[in-house]
Amino acid sequence: MRWTRAAVLASALSIMIAGCGAGPSDRPGVAVERPTVGGGGPATSATAPPPKAELPKTDLSWRECTAPTLALLGLGPAPAGLVLDCAEFSTPIDASGSVLGSFRAGAMRARLAQTPTDVAPLVFTSGSDRSSTATLAGLAVGVSALLADRPVVAVDRRGLGTSQPIDCLPQDIRRGLADNAQFGPGAPDPVEAVTGFSQDGTIACRDFLQPYEGTFDAPHAADDIEQLRKQWQVDHIDLLGSGNGAKVALSYARKFGDHLARLVLDSPEAVGTDAITKEDHRLQGAEAALTAFAQRCIGLGCSLGSNPRAAVTDLVNRASNGELGDISANSLLTAITGFLGGPRADQPNRVAELADALSAAGRGDRGALGNLILRESAATASDGQFVNRCSDTQQPPTPTKAKELSTTWGQKYPVFGKAAAIALLDCAAWPVASAPPLPEKLHLPVLVLGGIADPVVGNGGLASVTGALGTSGARHATMNWQGWGHPVVTHSGCAQRALLEYLKDAKLPADGTACPA
Repeated sequence: MRWTRAAVLASALSIMIAGCGAGPSDRPGVAVERPTVGGGGPATSATAPPPKAELPKTDLSWRECTAPTLALLGLGPAPAGLVLDCAEFSTPIDASGSVLGSFRAGAMRARLAQTPTDVAPLVFTSGSDRSSTATLAGLAVGVSALLADRPVVAVDRRGLGTSQPIDCLPQDIRRGLADNAQFGPGAPDPVEAVTGFSQDGTIACRDFLQPYEGTFDAPHAADDIEQLRKQWQVDHIDLLGSGNGAKVALSYARKFGDHLARLVLDSPEAVGTDAITKEDHRLQGAEAALTAFAQRCIGLGCSLGSNPRAAVTDLVNRASNGELGDISANSLLTAITGFLGGPRADQPNRVAELADALSAAGRGDRGALGNLILRESAATASDGQFVNRCSDTQQPPTPTKAKELSTTWGQKYPVFGKAAAIALLDCAAWPVASAPPLPEKLHLPVLVLGGIADPVVGNGGLASVTGALGTSGARHATMNWQGWGHPVVTHSGCAQRALLEYLKDAKLPADGTACPA
């Protein structure tokens, strides 16, 4: 049976009926009690040391792609010695065999001239936050102790980055979702308009993807990483998941934990929780990151003046009122959030780039801001991201709840809150997914990294993740970075050193260790 408008509307109706109860809880869906965790040393003699990852026996067919990748992402010329290699591999659409066929997954390897050739690569996924290959490229252009020690291989989720693309949204729906329906005909209520775009977009994409429309969630992304392991013909891999990619990494640990040598969760999003709570976490991080940016801006005497935060707030309000031409408030915020969370080690030194683009737009010159919006939208708002994010979304709000949140969040989070409440409805019509199962038994020390001003996921989800690790029996330690941006390992040399120690000997730092900004 094809996915019809009636089926989508019925699904949305069921969400609305379910939402008539007490509403989503702010509590995590898993225990957050943290048992005593190991830190500061390798596994004791009472516990068998974890295995080490192995070198690939049958590698992918890599091709050098440094210059075109960095040019496409606007990352500038390659630092001396950096080499990016690209490749594809075939992965089953559904590993259980319920849907036949294969999907082309994209991968990228980053290394330096001095990177050893006799060490196993670290596998990386950033999930659906932005493509894993783009995130890795951002890390690679910085000074990276990690790449000097070992190569890193990023695997893109289906339909993202270098993986087989998805082109399922009609242009008007794609633009309507990107702009929170700000420029709709007759200036309709944005909540109702975005709900309609969600219904039409869901129908279009699920029709386009039939019969494998249900294979774009985190567990299927974990299957793709397992296919890479099989292609390499190795028994164990090291895996780093950041943001939404941490959910993919946890799904891998649940399904293929025996094949993990090391597991790192960097800035993980909350697990087992509803869309409202998860977005609330992100908004806290976004507002904190903007405050940190404003403070740096003041210190540099940037073009936004003596109160950069107020200048940004005013520009967002002007965009909301249609005073920035075809730049909507939501697209403006996409650019700001993308910059604040940009995976570039030199990001704090680029404060003037964002400040100058925003101040110029305020004076009527929207060229630089328009280019920034195009760059960030391409990295975070593809059709593949719509499909993957909606596939992972649990308990989206009803339109009534979204209207309520647009008021309360607009007051609580004055820059990002109102637009975020409306954008929560992007996935309102997508069939509601159940939370992917978490690892039941994990006999492996796990390193968890978190930042205090993370505009991509915030840090409110750390407790649910460490709670899940504790429930699984895994030793774990959390390291907190005091800076702004996402993910931590991209920005913090302190976190990179801890990561390298862990990868070498499974040595965890003391739980709660802080890394300076």
